[in-house]
Amino acid sequence: MDPVPSPSPPPAATGPVPVADVVCVGETMAVLSPPDARPLGEQNTLRMAVGGAESNVACGLAGLGHRAAWLSRVGDDPFGRRIMADLAARGVDVSAVETDPEHPTGVYFKDPGPDRTRTYYYRGGSAATRMGPELARDPVLRQARMVHLSGVAAALSDSCARLLRTLLSGPARKPAVSFDVNHRPALWRGADAARSLLVLARCADIVFVGRDEAETLWGTASCDAVADLLSPAPVVVVKDAEHGATSYANGVRTFVPSLPTKVVEPVGAGDAFAAGYLAAVLENRDERSRLRLGHLAAAAALRTRDDVPVMPPRAETDRRLALDDDAWAAAAPR
Repeated sequence: MDPVPSPSPPPAATGPVPVADVVCVGETMAVLSPPDARPLGEQNTLRMAVGGAESNVACGLAGLGHRAAWLSRVGDDPFGRRIMADLAARGVDVSAVETDPEHPTGVYFKDPGPDRTRTYYYRGGSAATRMGPELARDPVLRQARMVHLSGVAAALSDSCARLLRTLLSGPARKPAVSFDVNHRPALWRGADAARSLLVLARCADIVFVGRDEAETLWGTASCDAVADLLSPAPVVVVKDAEHGATSYANGVRTFVPSLPTKVVEPVGAGDAFAAGYLAAVLENRDERSRLRLGHLAAAAALRTRDDVPVMPPRAETDRRLALDDDAWAAAAPR
């Protein structure tokens, strides 16, 4: 039995409203990063890309063959135009994105280090922080099969938090909603992140959360404890880094181990996992296959310094999804 009712086929669009399998809502920024593994302070040149938790998921879904849209606001500046062009080139529908003539597009920098990559954000007062509940009336959301949100957006501003509450619990909520907890401590600035994220997660149809971030937020000692805490969310997916991922759906616990993967950079792996899992939901696959496709997408992200990886070909993913458990555990992405 499917853990949640599979998203219904999208209704026929009326007029020019785009129809997407999944609409992802949140901020995307210009990303400036070194061309190699040396620290930021030692660089003379930087390369520019784009990155944002929710648009990363949209790009992953598009890369896996699904119709994805991104809904947000960008500044009327070169960074905003670069974001729009980049996402559109990856197959993401950006036609509903608003351009703000008064507020800038956010920017962040990556700083590679021997232990981990640090990030420095310059997003205060950005165009995306001006999103609010009125955005929930956008027709692209009513046409969607699913909506994907993340805790990052909840921390950007009070109006963004109200938007997420509206999308998750408003009286007119129609599409299934997935929510990635995505706790970013630096963004909350003393606000009660634990309580706010718990309330939002319990309202979602599908929740993604890292075991370690759940322990930091809520003191949960195990994946099972996380699932108990997030009840009554219909589906809870707990990611435990290199160990694997466990889903809890309709009273059934399913665990799939991660694939051994050489890690170049972990940024974006969680977003890729969510994209893979949601793609499998849209394809009406069983729970084991949903977790496996999440792992395959995450492995692609771990092997690159880019926030958005090139997704593996579907012929490859379909072959790996068909493996028995022993063959899966022995298979490592190249």
